[in-house]
Amino acid sequence: MFVGQKGHCCAPPRTESNNRSMADTIQPRSKNRSTKGMILIPGDEFLMGTEDGEGYHSDGEGPVRRVQLDSYYIDVCAVTNTQFAQFVKSTSYKTEAETFGWSFVFHSLVPARVAGSVNKAVFETPWWWQVVGACWRRPEGPNTNVVKRPNHPVVHVSWNDAVAYCQWAGKRLATEAEWEYAARGGLVQMRYPWGDELTPGDLHRCNIWQGQFPNNNTGEDGYIGMAPARSFPPNDFGLYNMSGNVWEWCSDWFCTTNRSTDLQENPTGPATGTARSMRGGSYLCHSSYCNRYRVASRSSNTPDSSTGNLGFRCVRDA
Repeated sequence: MFVGQKGHCCAPPRTESNNRSMADTIQPRSKNRSTKGMILIPGDEFLMGTEDGEGYHSDGEGPVRRVQLDSYYIDVCAVTNTQFAQFVKSTSYKTEAETFGWSFVFHSLVPARVAGSVNKAVFETPWWWQVVGACWRRPEGPNTNVVKRPNHPVVHVSWNDAVAYCQWAGKRLATEAEWEYAARGGLVQMRYPWGDELTPGDLHRCNIWQGQFPNNNTGEDGYIGMAPARSFPPNDFGLYNMSGNVWEWCSDWFCTTNRSTDLQENPTGPATGTARSMRGGSYLCHSSYCNRYRVASRSSNTPDSSTGNLGFRCVRDA
């Protein structure tokens, strides 16, 4: 049985709503104002966006425009299972995947003992299965866990969940501009955080799909699914996995039009919208259908949606 809207290759959206946002009820509770595990990104001007022929014009990647940012701190890697567990223990927070009772999991990662009970997939992207019981604690469904994955990025976390975590930790989500500038690592208009070549010296620099999507992942980069949050060499700012591994929520509402080429100072995106921006691509991205692991790439999802390839990292004002 197929469910959901027209298929979304990156991360499918929910089609129902629970009409509540727990993010609105969580106040900052962490008294630790340490920037441990964060990197200071000095304020500067950079060229945001791309007009690269390999990009997706319809995603609003261009035009290239000048952006001025104030200084800020950013997590060196995505928020991990261990960090999210501390938040849940402190607040008794229940994620939206747990409230809905299910989340989206990539078909080949669902264990055989769980697969037999799955009867819903996403229209036009049937590799996305709606798995009852899947959530951050049980990323592939019932009887799976994260015990041996404490340093992996937490996934099955909605935008609302991510904001709740940030509020508890005294942090926030990055704007798209902050995220892209950090991902570039000081490089100017390069395709990836390390340059223009995907595998320089035949070395893999990120966790994406190799092989024939969606049924044969050869794992040439060392991973079939998710990698630990601090995998592969960091970029020149010291940040890990800004390309591939898991998509990362940003604070902005998603919009693909009205891009000004005038200098923008600390842009925060449109005032309203229906979907929130995501950046970075994931372990499911492949050049044959979705090369959104480039630093200028963009995607989006509804604020209550969650999948097995969608996480987040935090920033803090300097």
